[in-house]
Amino acid sequence: MRTLLTPTVRLTTAGLIATAVAFGPARMGFGLFLPAFREEFALSTSMAGMIASAGFLAFLAALPASAWIGRRFGERVAVTTGAVAASIGFATVAMAGTSGILALGIALAGTSAGLCWAPFNDAAERVVPSEVRATALSVVSTGTTFGVAAAAGLALAVTEGALDWRGAWVGFALSGLALAAIARVGLPPARKPAPESSPGMAAGDLIRRAAVPLYGAALCFGMTNAIFLSFAADRVVAAGGLPGLPDEVASVVIFLAYGVFGVLGLATGRIEARIGLAPLLCLIFAAAALSLILIAVAPTMWIAVIAASGLHGASIMMVSAVFSFWSVRLFPGRSTFGFTAALLCMAAGSVLGPALAGLLAAAQGPLAMFLAAAAPPLAAALWFGARLKRIQPSPP
Repeated sequence: MRTLLTPTVRLTTAGLIATAVAFGPARMGFGLFLPAFREEFALSTSMAGMIASAGFLAFLAALPASAWIGRRFGERVAVTTGAVAASIGFATVAMAGTSGILALGIALAGTSAGLCWAPFNDAAERVVPSEVRATALSVVSTGTTFGVAAAAGLALAVTEGALDWRGAWVGFALSGLALAAIARVGLPPARKPAPESSPGMAAGDLIRRAAVPLYGAALCFGMTNAIFLSFAADRVVAAGGLPGLPDEVASVVIFLAYGVFGVLGLATGRIEARIGLAPLLCLIFAAAALSLILIAVAPTMWIAVIAASGLHGASIMMVSAVFSFWSVRLFPGRSTFGFTAALLCMAAGSVLGPALAGLLAAAQGPLAMFLAAAAPPLAAALWFGARLKRIQPSPP
């Protein structure tokens, strides 16, 4: 029993649940339940895009807020704030009577993704031994996969008529309240405030040569992941769909495979310890590139779509874990700031990727777009394999 109650286990469990809630229903829920929302609120494509953008912008705004709250009041307060915001947002969606209230709920829930993840980096530095820190942060990052799979399962139940969508979002709201309680137990109390004369971390401290590969990788993968999530289901449906499956269920199947195979992210820390950071990044980016190629050339084959979704789910969970413990090594004592900077780069890529991909798809078609989208992660795999060994930080 004492082993089960160690600070490392408490923190890791709390982190896994936090990312499951914040990056499952809070970040992906709108897209997964979009068919039900379209029917209930008569949403146009443009209105759906605006609501999705509201959730993304809320996530973006919450990232620097998370770093500030964590430094001023402690990581526990930052995560608890995100959990409460998620619960209120979920409840608002469940009770929404208009598209405006729906958008408000999605935005409130979206802030939790920005508030709930990065604080675990600084908390891990404080309570998790260095020899197991990468593994612990891998577990925290991979919580997303459980949240996505659970939300996709509920979305499938709604599509099949077995569950009302409002009931599903009430369940999400309860999960947010549970997270708030778990955060109180799982995260350590705040540190004593630093003396006024103690220097903080300036923006210039984040700009260092050793961090450029981290930011570049985050930007590249942000583009890659956003393109896959934005266009993979449309590619499958437009090409004729999956045999024997209604078109509206295609996105649910993709997210389910994305979440289930993302469990492989749990092994990220162990794999990195065995083969090193550079080879791991090569594998991650190569898998992401292959996922886009499979969707491009075989969008109506079950095995290809499942493989593409699984590869992409595993790669995003692994690269998220890598960004987390890589930030700890680059910015000891201030890893939340470094991780937040990486997430901001990833968010910027998430804005650029779909915009550029949409223009290319309109001009050249979806096949050419997906093949072109595979080029950046493939180039990143080659670049990291050739050069990262010379500049990657050494583990402490």
